[in-house]
Amino acid sequence: MPALACCVDAAVAPPGYAFAGDSSLPAPPFSGVPPATTAVTTDSSHWSPSLSSDLYRIDAWGGPYFTVNSSGNVSVRPHGSATLPHQEIDLLKIVKKVSDPKPDCGLGLQLPLIVRLPDVLKNRLESLQGAFDLAIQSHDYGSHYQGVFPVKCNQDRFVVEDIVRFGSPFRFGLEAGSKPELLLAMSCLCKGNPEALLICNGFKDFEYISLALFARKLALNTVIVLEQEEELDVVIDLSKKLGVRPVIGARAKLKTKHSGHFGSTSGEKGKFGLTTTQILRVVKKLDQLGLLDCFQLLHFHIGSQIPSTALLADGVSEAAQIYCELVRLGAHMKFIDIGGGLGIDYDGSKSSDSEISVSYSLEEYAAAVVRAVLNVCDRKSVKHPVICSESGRALVSHHSVMIFEAISSSACDDVPPMSAFALQYFIEGLTEEARADYRNLSAAAIRGEYEACLTYADQLKQRCIDQFKEGSLGIEQLATVDGLCDMVSKAIGASDPVRTYHVNLSVFTSIPDFWGIGQTFPIVPIHRLDQRPAVRGILSDLTCDSDGKIDKFIGGESSLPLHELEGNGGASGGGQKYYLGMFLGGAYQEALGGVHNLFGGPSVVRVSQSDGPHSFAVTLAVPGPSCSDVLRVMQHEPELMFETLKHRAEEYGQGDDGGMASAAVATSLARSFHNMPYLVAASSCCLTAMNNHGLYYCSEDDYDVVADSAGGGGGEEDQWSYCCA
Repeated sequence: MPALACCVDAAVAPPGYAFAGDSSLPAPPFSGVPPATTAVTTDSSHWSPSLSSDLYRIDAWGGPYFTVNSSGNVSVRPHGSATLPHQEIDLLKIVKKVSDPKPDCGLGLQLPLIVRLPDVLKNRLESLQGAFDLAIQSHDYGSHYQGVFPVKCNQDRFVVEDIVRFGSPFRFGLEAGSKPELLLAMSCLCKGNPEALLICNGFKDFEYISLALFARKLALNTVIVLEQEEELDVVIDLSKKLGVRPVIGARAKLKTKHSGHFGSTSGEKGKFGLTTTQILRVVKKLDQLGLLDCFQLLHFHIGSQIPSTALLADGVSEAAQIYCELVRLGAHMKFIDIGGGLGIDYDGSKSSDSEISVSYSLEEYAAAVVRAVLNVCDRKSVKHPVICSESGRALVSHHSVMIFEAISSSACDDVPPMSAFALQYFIEGLTEEARADYRNLSAAAIRGEYEACLTYADQLKQRCIDQFKEGSLGIEQLATVDGLCDMVSKAIGASDPVRTYHVNLSVFTSIPDFWGIGQTFPIVPIHRLDQRPAVRGILSDLTCDSDGKIDKFIGGESSLPLHELEGNGGASGGGQKYYLGMFLGGAYQEALGGVHNLFGGPSVVRVSQSDGPHSFAVTLAVPGPSCSDVLRVMQHEPELMFETLKHRAEEYGQGDDGGMASAAVATSLARSFHNMPYLVAASSCCLTAMNNHGLYYCSEDDYDVVADSAGGGGGEEDQWSYCCA
């Protein structure tokens, strides 16, 4: 029997039931129908972690670093395919260790949380180096590969220091595109391999070029890459004054163009680099000044996320031709810097038709580069150059996982069966046109005409909205028609089954590329993957901004399979927490994130594989920026703000309690300045137990401290120190 007919049958009044009101109107055709659920099914008896892995494509985009373990949690394989079973790290155990209170042997950090995995970073660097070493050996290439990390991808101190340390055996260097990046690169490379390159890209002024020349004086292997022709004059002038013989490179604007979003900086109209005419003028000027031997590097950049090795080989071949021509003109060329472009397969599709995927492996990428340079140089009888790449995204994307909580969901309202009283009240306020729509809706339901049902329901709803705006219909009646129309949609399967999950996160701060350019990242529940996801949902962040949501996911999906929140969700403290992870976001996101709505960055931990009971050790833990920190970013002074509010509390809190209430307010205010801006579960919030002044305290110990301070204990400075400790 059709579902709609079932609805009509269910709406027949039981014995003794009489509909009041206009007897010419039939009973509500959907009144006895339970609302449709958004759940696929909650039966997990035939579900398994492997099915979740397939559903979320974890092996496709996450291999060999992420997998689902037998407990249904996402695990990290820190050494890639070489990871042994006992070395896998359960992400849920990391979250528990980090977020549990200190008395429970946790670190007491608040989410959202970035988990950095230096072992994964090391494996990525070694894999990249190994891919080029294999290609060089198999093609009998006459030089070597020597990469650099573009620090713009992730300027975090420990990330950059790790790369210098892990890359030292391979002469791995750094690339800078601004003065502060150059300063940090110079400092870090003082502890690196002396042969490691320091590539100086970006637009340059007098001070930038001075720093680069100072770096050569400090015995750093620095190359100044010309982005604009006029930079050459400054390099020549300053090198004479400082007594430094520079090493110069040039960025070429190739004819080869990457057509996707990330190729906007490529081609003849690209933002950076020199045309062939400008390169020839540079050669001529250097030759005239006896500095042509200083010209040693050719740089180019096709664009990030190069989709195929065919496009890559085309661009590298063109650049190799320019390199050989520079050798012919007398330049002492040594390096060809192929720039970035080594892509990440964000969706696991291994497709060359997607801007978030690539159709090649590390080994195929390296082989295409080596083969292209080799063929051109052999044809021109030119010595093989050192191959350099700036593969930042490919190095750091996998090593970082963003973990955040879903704190509630907008469950579809359960529409109760319509009672006789509700029907009578509803009908009394309808116009004749609205009553006609109601009759037509009932008749269409009985006939099983689904499209007609929707049409009449929409007409009825619009007429009722118009009446409400005119003031002739009450809010209770408007709610009734809303419920009736929802019931119609659900009964015939036309309702939107997608829920909104509210997450303790700012998209603008933590996933800015999604908001800015529509970049999608893998987002997956990090636990409960031994259970079948029962609903589909989108994610809505904490900001007061309609763009603060994630409604596009890998695979072209507009919603994500999710599990029902247990209890009341995470923020209320009444249910189990539900954790989601955003993966492959280790490049660019932290530097690009802002402080929209004054939500700062997440807490950060570094986690290394160890031989301990949980297979990991937290080697660094940094709380996220507090409310005070983000206020300072906007030039506010939290200490003065606190004093102003404290004095206000004292002014309006005078009473018979000896100032205890105002002291409690001051303590609560100070905690708010000290805490992160994100939501806190009630069980861990300082406002959990109300006293007789209407104020809340974290525990009896906190209450005692407040009482002591109210009774003439520590001074104002001591109180601020206590509250912010």
